[in-house]
Amino acid sequence: MYKVSQILPHETLDPDDWDSFRKLGHRMVDDMLDYLESIRERPAWQRAPEEIKRFFIADLPRESQTAEDIYEEFLEYVLPYPIGNIHPRFWGWVFGTGTVLGAMAEFLAAVMNTNAGDMDHHSANHVEKQVLTWIKEMLGYPVSASGLLTSGCSAANLIALIVARNAKAGYDLRSEGIKSGAKQMVLYASEEIHSSIQKAIEIIGLGNQALRRIPVDHDFQMNIPDLVAAVHKDRESGKEPFCVIGAAGTTNTAAFDDLGRLADFCSEEDLWFHVDGAFGAWAALTSSKNAVVGMERADSLAIDLHKWMYLQYDIGCVLVRNAALHKDAFFLRPAYLERAASEKGMTSGDLPWLTDYGFQLSRNFQALKAWMSIKEHGSRKIGRLIEQNINQAKFLADQIRDSKQLELMAPVSLNVVCFRYFSPEFSEGRMDKLNQEIMAELQESGIAVVSGTRIKGRFALHVAITNHRSAFSDFEILVGEVVKLGEQISKDLMKDRHNE
Repeated sequence: MYKVSQILPHETLDPDDWDSFRKLGHRMVDDMLDYLESIRERPAWQRAPEEIKRFFIADLPRESQTAEDIYEEFLEYVLPYPIGNIHPRFWGWVFGTGTVLGAMAEFLAAVMNTNAGDMDHHSANHVEKQVLTWIKEMLGYPVSASGLLTSGCSAANLIALIVARNAKAGYDLRSEGIKSGAKQMVLYASEEIHSSIQKAIEIIGLGNQALRRIPVDHDFQMNIPDLVAAVHKDRESGKEPFCVIGAAGTTNTAAFDDLGRLADFCSEEDLWFHVDGAFGAWAALTSSKNAVVGMERADSLAIDLHKWMYLQYDIGCVLVRNAALHKDAFFLRPAYLERAASEKGMTSGDLPWLTDYGFQLSRNFQALKAWMSIKEHGSRKIGRLIEQNINQAKFLADQIRDSKQLELMAPVSLNVVCFRYFSPEFSEGRMDKLNQEIMAELQESGIAVVSGTRIKGRFALHVAITNHRSAFSDFEILVGEVVKLGEQISKDLMKDRHNE
């Protein structure tokens, strides 16, 4: 006689034919390795045509489709139109490139499908603990500090500022809320600080007006006398200064605030010192490490690994010097997550639960790609690649200085070069338009991807070099193409001016 469980229908989402799926999986791996190996043969970027966009207006699938057919659709409609940051001549914004083993690690982590938020009797949390220890060692940060891998610096800055706000509030802010404070809390950063700081301040309930944007000097560093004056003025007016944010490499120009002086000032004034080191913190691995002196004294530090550590998106990190304050800001343990009194079982163990240090309960296994890539290359080689990018920025700056048609728009302090095509016959407004069109043509042609920014109100081509695939010859190509496009577009704009 059969049991009911033996005759009830059963379905699963696993393949019906494992052998066929295995062949497809092998093909996917081969195709993607071929794709990476031949990356120079394709444009740095290409726009998805209208027929491709229309494909993604399809109705909801109601019935099954074969994995083989779905993969063919991926090859035709998805793979040819990426943002392009894996290409050797992609230098727009500040994007990383990823590593080959890092891509394989993402597959391995996806198969494991681990939740790295709680429990500690599984490998993912031990891997993350080791990666955090390595990061602290590479950056010279105290080994006793707490840390957490995040989706990037937006999340890392947010977590750090939550800890800073709670630690400096002077009352139980988690229980009583932000409106219970007797004084308005205010904080300080240079006018060049990343926009994620403003978003974080708004999210934690302080409001954008709480952020004091301190002017910068000719090197785009925070002007410390202005900072001192702003803090004293706020205190005299009854406000509560609580945090200073230093930049270890701004997005616009890769400028570094004087972190040592900021650390001294924060110590003297009893202010929380946070450093946004999204990509610039990794200068600690190079001969430019003097730029980050003082970073190791920060109360909290935000960094990305998917930029200048070359890892796949997404992965960032927050470190907090005082582990107890970090945990106090987030710890919450409902009954369904209580740790077992017994020494056995999944909820007992000797590691802290990572969810106690951030706002996510569910977290993917980000640490694996970092763990495997750092072990594959070692910190010395990673440092050499970062140094190579710095030297490439210097090389590009020299090429620009040697050209009569190009002009540097900001000092080149690390790995970001801001420049423009210059024509003495054009007004500043027309020069802006000229360089905007150069940027667009570079992108549309697929030759290279640079982005744009404003330096002292003027438009500049923005080249951020966090690409381990770039060769020095790629920057010679860039300079040649900018000059050629500048000459062509200048003639067109001159015709337009004569016809006006």
